[in-house]
Amino acid sequence: MALTKKQIKQLRALANPMNPLIQIGKNDINEPTVKQADETIEKRELIKCAVLDGCGLSAKEAGDALAEELGAELVQTIGNRFVIYRRSHRDDVEHIQLVHD
Repeated sequence: MALTKKQIKQLRALANPMNPLIQIGKNDINEPTVKQADETIEKRELIKCAVLDGCGLSAKEAGDALAEELGAELVQTIGNRFVIYRRSHRDDVEHIQLVHD
């Protein structure tokens, strides 16, 4: 599911005021990190993550790896933070209505 430029712009705007919910540290992306990110993205659809100084990955590398693990889309990378999006399978969450071209 590739995002269009308009959808990426929309998601970036939604992510701007958010605080990072997932932190990736010296253990890089491991099983507990993926599990926590999966649970969080199911509840929110859009999450911001921070890569800490001790991590061996750049934010881009960490974002690509985590998005691939979760079957999500990397929306943006700025500095040591990145944003990923995946539509939730749950019915009890408010889904983000993506714009269509």
